[in-house]
Amino acid sequence: MSPAPAVLAVIPARGGSKGVAAKNLAPVAGVPLVARAARECLAARNVTDVVVSTDDTAIAEAARSAGAEVVERPADIAGDLATSEAAVLHAMDVYEKRHRRPLQTVLLVQCTSPFLVREDVERVAAAVIDDGADSALTVAPFHGFVWRDGAAAGEGAVEGAAGAAAAGGAGAGAGAAHSAYGVNHDRAVRPRRQDRPEDLLETGAAYAMDAMGFRESGHRFFGRTAVVRTDPARVLEIDDPHDLDRARALAPLLDAHRDGPGALPTRDDVDAVVLDFDGTQTDDRVYIDAEGRETVAVHRGDGLGIAALRRSGLEVLILSTETNPVVAARAAKLKLPVLHGIDRKDLALKQWCEEKGIAPERVLYAGNDANDLPCFALAGWPVAVADAHDVVRAAARAVTTRGGGAGAVREIAGWLVGAEL
Repeated sequence: MSPAPAVLAVIPARGGSKGVAAKNLAPVAGVPLVARAARECLAARNVTDVVVSTDDTAIAEAARSAGAEVVERPADIAGDLATSEAAVLHAMDVYEKRHRRPLQTVLLVQCTSPFLVREDVERVAAAVIDDGADSALTVAPFHGFVWRDGAAAGEGAVEGAAGAAAAGGAGAGAGAAHSAYGVNHDRAVRPRRQDRPEDLLETGAAYAMDAMGFRESGHRFFGRTAVVRTDPARVLEIDDPHDLDRARALAPLLDAHRDGPGALPTRDDVDAVVLDFDGTQTDDRVYIDAEGRETVAVHRGDGLGIAALRRSGLEVLILSTETNPVVAARAAKLKLPVLHGIDRKDLALKQWCEEKGIAPERVLYAGNDANDLPCFALAGWPVAVADAHDVVRAAARAVTTRGGGAGAVREIAGWLVGAEL
């Protein structure tokens, strides 16, 4: 019996990038972009296989770690001028030869759209599989007025002059030859939003094609093309460093919405817990006696929680900027490794993860202040204590109900090993 036709999602992810160095490996909420895309495709119920097409060994490793299959892309279709279609066609050939399984539908999924969700992958695939479209794409509703600068584009001479005349004649001479002009509207008419036709913006996130039709056309749009509407709030394509900054700022909000309100990590989500010290295991106050000696207050419940984390098999680390004997003393009491006096906590965290063989996206990092933000960008589960700085709470994927030094660490332990606690 011949195998059932496959529905294959192909994620093109070459190593070169001019706008953002190593873009496809850039972490958002601690997860590389290529892994975020693979995760959503693998979770889509109507996708049978997920392939990452790449010419880069680090991307290949990240893809495999996320559960995707890897197709090594030849150099002749991995340059700046290579098309995504060429990468998909090559991946299709390799997949069919490797698995001896025919393809029914193929998806092109771009990992530079960090907020793609599995539901959109399912819906764009279903448009071809179930609804009979030949090709499909994700779009976002758009009601804006689109303008084009005629002077910059060398366009709009006729329309610009005519439009200026219609607007009252001012500037209808030579100076109006390259006037800015409306692309999807008459600039002399300003209808209300509800009276304007709905335009659709191509999101660049996901496309689906009938496999045979795609081979014949060589292009992602052919035959009857269906549009799948998505949430405009999730539309973001990463082309430059500013886009990446926006993605990292939005991730705590949009990822939490994807995971569900109040979603918290479980033991299955985490391989390691890394704890800031001041303000996370303490209330951020320092007591100084008459001899100038510093002391701090910690919470006994946090110690119980840390012991439970260790018994569960999790790696636990204290990572602190401060150089203070009390940090080392507390780590020794808890039987934990400690890195303190660290200026670049993110670099120390990255190196520690490499030494331990732990993927950063499997790390829960708990902190309270701005110097924890670089680690938040690396860790898959950035967690803020309840009384953390506002900017830290905004960047967190989860926030405790207890403050630093008031049982926040025990609360985190309860999320991960609740039955034991």
